[in-house]
Amino acid sequence: MRYFDWALRIVLFIVLLGFAVKNDQPVTLRYFFDHEWQSSLVVILLLFFAAGTVVGVLAMFSNVLQQRREIARLKRDIRV
Repeated sequence: MRYFDWALRIVLFIVLLGFAVKNDQPVTLRYFFDHEWQSSLVVILLLFFAAGTVVGVLAMFSNVLQQRREIARLKRDIRV
């Protein structure tokens, strides 16, 4: 199973590397008020993926804190 995981990681890395090499053209993002940012497609996709990951982790974090508070409350109830 360990070899399968590493083989899958290597295949995924090669596919993503091929995507990055094939899509290195400059792309222009246009914002409000005529702001523009030009970078390669891979960099922009990576930034948006990272931003989505951060937003997802922050959204999940509130649930984790709520569950920790409930666990602490339930442990106190058991001790009493």
